Amino acid sequence: MKRSTLIPRRSPESRAQPRPVTPLTIRQATDPLFDRASILFLAKRIQKIRNRALAWERRFGGDQEVSPGFRPSARNLLHYLALRQEDLRELQHELTLRGLTSLGRCDSHVMDALESLLGVLGRLLPSATALAARSHAPVDLAGGAGRLRRHADLLFGPPPRKRAVRIMVTMPTEAAHHYQIVRDLMAAGMNVARINCAHDEPRTWKHIILHLRRAEKELGASCRVLMDLAGPKLRTGAVEPGARVAHFQPERDARGAPIAPAEVLLHRPGAVVPVDPDIDAVLPVLGDLVQRMAVNDELRFIDCRRRPRLLRITAEEADGVLRSECLDTTYVEAGTPVELLRQGMVLASSCIGELPAQPQPLILRLGQTLWVTTEAQTGHNARPRAQGRRAEAASIPCTLDAVFRDAKAGHRILFDDGKIEGVIRAVQPHRLRVVIMRASPQGSKLRPEKGINLPDTELSVPALSAKDMQDLRFAVRNADIASLSFVNRPEDVLLLREHLARMGRPKMAVVLKIETLAAFRHLPGILLAGMQSSPLGIMVARGDLAVEAGLDRLSELQEDILWICEAAHIPVIWATQVLEGLTKKGLPSRAEVTDAAMSGRAECVMLNKGPHILAAMRFLNNVLLRMQQHQYKKRDLLRRLSLHPL
Repeated sequence: MKRSTLIPRRSPESRAQPRPVTPLTIRQATDPLFDRASILFLAKRIQKIRNRALAWERRFGGDQEVSPGFRPSARNLLHYLALRQEDLRELQHELTLRGLTSLGRCDSHVMDALESLLGVLGRLLPSATALAARSHAPVDLAGGAGRLRRHADLLFGPPPRKRAVRIMVTMPTEAAHHYQIVRDLMAAGMNVARINCAHDEPRTWKHIILHLRRAEKELGASCRVLMDLAGPKLRTGAVEPGARVAHFQPERDARGAPIAPAEVLLHRPGAVVPVDPDIDAVLPVLGDLVQRMAVNDELRFIDCRRRPRLLRITAEEADGVLRSECLDTTYVEAGTPVELLRQGMVLASSCIGELPAQPQPLILRLGQTLWVTTEAQTGHNARPRAQGRRAEAASIPCTLDAVFRDAKAGHRILFDDGKIEGVIRAVQPHRLRVVIMRASPQGSKLRPEKGINLPDTELSVPALSAKDMQDLRFAVRNADIASLSFVNRPEDVLLLREHLARMGRPKMAVVLKIETLAAFRHLPGILLAGMQSSPLGIMVARGDLAVEAGLDRLSELQEDILWICEAAHIPVIWATQVLEGLTKKGLPSRAEVTDAAMSGRAECVMLNKGPHILAAMRFLNNVLLRMQQHQYKKRDLLRRLSLHPL
């Protein structure tokens, strides 16, 4: 066996020293892994780590005003952070070779694991003084796991009868109008109902909560309500509208022949037009032409491409509204003259009324310049050179003015969930000059209301917007948990606690969403700030985090967050696109199934809303029940394998 370079070789002088002849020293004399010098060297390494952990507790522990219930957890977190200050992989390998703990599963009880390991090493050195004179451990293995379970119970309510992991579901708007939706979700095993404050309004939220409370009584179950505050959203602003043109086309087969006509509603000005998802276009017709139309009449016109087109009337939908169909691809604009035909004869004529402007995306290409401006301006596509003037670069506004104060040249800027990436080349008082570094070869489309991420920039914006403050007041009166979005630093947590105290609920349960690189870098301080009051939880918002860190780093950051939170005995919510394919389309991908299985390492899993949410809940429940027989956190559980004997 190759000897590790971590353990020093014994000198000839030390090997010559006599020792008591015991079974242990016989083993040490014959097995280089249990050589006295090697064991002593390992013991000194562990002592050094233990002393550093105690020093960290003395250095940082006194500054943390954590609540009494969190003090052992805060101490353990500091011990864990001290443990991770050096690369321990080679030391872990040496410990594993000797059948000792590698410290790879000590997150929840660091000092207890270190002192237990020192005790074992001391027994391998019978002539040495006790290596762990007295216990400094705030929790042991059972105590750490127990604290995490208790903190999860405080946050999420009583645990499910069979399942260890809770399930959170984002409430659809329909849940406010249909009690059965809420009842079915609770009957299927929902433990936490998430209300996204970025959507709907307080009246809708109130009805959802009333339905939840009714279902709790009817089913004899418990379900917590989490209000997810939207936070300071950084998004793209308005872009110059495009042409006022309606476009519709029939469905065609592989050879291009129409197999189903385009469906178009025609209406007189002022008529109430019904909402129909199957309709391809809605056209206002001026004058009284619609009132004079009958089924099988035709509307004839020349479209924007100078092509003759016919719309055949098929049915009357409502007062002043008719349904028609067309077998040709058509572009029609406001003011287009139209003629009413009956059996080939022209009965009357009029024109198309005002049409809404079509949304116009920016088309961005690699190497192109883009100006990011304040929201007071309106974005536009790049404009060509005209009348001797220089060509004008594309521009788009953003919704937070803090960008122009905090961003620096050289910082990255990402648009639309990272589909487009640029680098800031210059910062001016009211705009940034950005060069596009990643886009589709054909040009990527950037529309209004798309997310912007600045992974290299720490934005100095309040954690709570004016809207968040209004929504927080609603949450204090009606919900169980307040969830803070886009946490970046400990001060954001303290600000939320101040507002909760001022609103009369200083001990309201709080969930902090980790969705930026700044939040990840400040995670220990954020946790310690959150420990000033309980209950407390962390949500791994993997969508924005993946955009900022890159998909290749997401798994690494996710693991680190799980480990750090376990060290702090803080429950974690595994969020973003869990079983998204099943929820939205009724069929999960293989990758989604694996992700769902891994989600059992958290204390709660979040499902988003979708037409197949009940099927997704049943599927997830089954996966979690099965996986909890195999794994708890990082620890494999070796249940009996159901295999045929050899």
